[in-house]
Amino acid sequence: MTDALSLIPASVLRNLADKLYEKRKNAALEIEGIVKQLAVAREHEKISALINVLITEFAYSPQANHRKGGLIGFAAATVGLSTEAAQHLEKIVPPVLNSFADQDSRVRYYACEALYNIAKVVRGDFISFFNKIFDALCKLSADSDPNVQSAAHLLDRLIKDIVTDSDQFSIEEFIPLLRERMNVLNPYVRQFLVGWITVLDSVPEIDMLGFLPDFLDGLFNMLSDSSHEIRQQADSALSEFLQEIKNSPNVDYGRMAEILVQRASSPDEFTRLTSITWINEFVRLGGEQLVPHYADILGAILPCISDKEEKIRVVARETNEELRAIRADPADGFNIDAILSIARRDLTSEWETTRIEALHWIATLLAQHRTEVITYLNHTYDSLLSALSDSSDEVVLLVLDVHACIAKDAEYFCRLVELLVYNFKIDRALLERRGAMIVRRLCVLLDAERVYREFSLILEGESDLDFSSVMVQALNLILLASSELAELRILLKHSLVTSLGMDLFVSLYSSWCHSPMATISLCLLAQAYNHASSVIQSLGEEDIDAKFLVQLDKLIRLLEAPIFAYLRLQLLEPGKHTWLLKTLYGLLLLLPQQSAAFKILWTRLKTVPSYTVSIEQLKHSSSGNPYSQILQIMEDNKTQDAANVCTAINFPARLQQFEQMQLRHRVHSKSCLMSLNSTSSAVSQEIQIYEESYHSSLLPEISRS
Repeated sequence: MTDALSLIPASVLRNLADKLYEKRKNAALEIEGIVKQLAVAREHEKISALINVLITEFAYSPQANHRKGGLIGFAAATVGLSTEAAQHLEKIVPPVLNSFADQDSRVRYYACEALYNIAKVVRGDFISFFNKIFDALCKLSADSDPNVQSAAHLLDRLIKDIVTDSDQFSIEEFIPLLRERMNVLNPYVRQFLVGWITVLDSVPEIDMLGFLPDFLDGLFNMLSDSSHEIRQQADSALSEFLQEIKNSPNVDYGRMAEILVQRASSPDEFTRLTSITWINEFVRLGGEQLVPHYADILGAILPCISDKEEKIRVVARETNEELRAIRADPADGFNIDAILSIARRDLTSEWETTRIEALHWIATLLAQHRTEVITYLNHTYDSLLSALSDSSDEVVLLVLDVHACIAKDAEYFCRLVELLVYNFKIDRALLERRGAMIVRRLCVLLDAERVYREFSLILEGESDLDFSSVMVQALNLILLASSELAELRILLKHSLVTSLGMDLFVSLYSSWCHSPMATISLCLLAQAYNHASSVIQSLGEEDIDAKFLVQLDKLIRLLEAPIFAYLRLQLLEPGKHTWLLKTLYGLLLLLPQQSAAFKILWTRLKTVPSYTVSIEQLKHSSSGNPYSQILQIMEDNKTQDAANVCTAINFPARLQQFEQMQLRHRVHSKSCLMSLNSTSSAVSQEIQIYEESYHSSLLPEISRS
């Protein structure tokens, strides 16, 4: 060390540590001259010794003035070395970079100045220290002292010039450092980072696009910065990269798609718009690369379709249509189960538009990959059933479309009707609010006769008698009042003259027995007036309650509707339709005289031409000939089929079936009343005995059918 100190005169060492800048500057000029002489003489060992003195005695001194002197001394030594400086940079640069973190702002300022002068001398040889210099400048860009910031900016511009001109810069070594710094929130650091990204991207020899996934998330993060300038700079950089993507044949869409999907749910509106715009371009350009990411992309698009910002909604809808138009195959990595999971998740979205699009996706998958979708159906079926309670009618109609598509398979058709009955059972509000719409839509999509037969079959064996009665009444009202079921009504009107009508009548009758009024309505529709009259006469005191009268009121009003026009016209010939007249009078006598329904029916019956009814005809109708009406219809419909049907419907057996079903309901009602006070084993036994007798009585009838 003594030999090293002898290289520098004592006065120079003293001035180099002086508090006055001028003295330090003059001392630095002396050091520059000394180093020049040593460099010419190739005395590099002495130069190293001199640099060691600057490091030990000045750069790491506890005295601030000494540290300042050491920094200017390093710059002077580098200038003196000139072209020979490269071999001494390993000693010169580290202490200068260390001074960037000095607690004294003036030391940090002089460190910037010193490194600036060093960089001007060594230029390209400086690249080996780039990452360390970049890291130091990154911190200084947010320095609390404006003078230090200003000096750092000057140094930064010089380093950028050196990097853009150098062929030694390694982007591969730099990217990890950039990725690490991209999540910093300081606005000055963010400006510094965006500046470097833009500069490096402008260099043709540097492939920043290939490393875009490493810092893309950081750029998107800056779009929500509080500073307008930073947002603008980040947006400008992203726009430039997006343009490069459009023009580049080789892009890693997959990694970036994952980032974009996350940013599409950002609370910041501008970030969401930018990310969904990128996704839109990726769907256009990505092709097969994006197939494994379709589910994630869809998960980002569907919520944006309902975004509060119109621009986002427009781009999201466009992207959704483009994605749906792509015919991807599971063999290419298209994950149908993942897509269904996204659609299932968004069925519970708070936004109606998103729920609608989720259903469209399920329908699309069913149309394109039915076999695969059916295998994953167990996970989605419950969600589809729950969606029937949606507040939106459009959503419910779409759900029914999807259900109908699934129910093309017989297995799923039966399952659908069973689950609908179950849902109506546990959610009576759904039956009241949406029951008619659901049943009518299914009848359009899946054939009304098939739907009603399946409902009847399930309700016939339903253990909850109260629900069965309510459900049958609802189905009966839909049958009588809905335009979608016109063909089914026509078929039932021919129940006495065609085998198809007869078969449907018998099928529905088995469950319609749960409701007296539904049974009477079915008979009126089928023109089985004799049997309707018998049903009315079989009613007991317990059957005619408030609920019955409400249903009767509805029926009387429906009799005035167009669907029963044929029945009203038949009243023009009461001699030919005496059982119809008797049925209507039976209904009239069940109504309270002061009710509106009584007045409506009484007014209608007063219009019947009484002169056409003879005493003999009334006697003949009251004689109880069960086939008198069928014979009359056969007279009007002279077909061979009618002759075969007249003995096919066993009306006495049907009446017995009705009476037994009503007995079950009466026993059930008594049981419910008694259970309010105590549990009666006798009633339970009575029900069990009745159940056994009921099923045994039906066995011969079933075997005959």
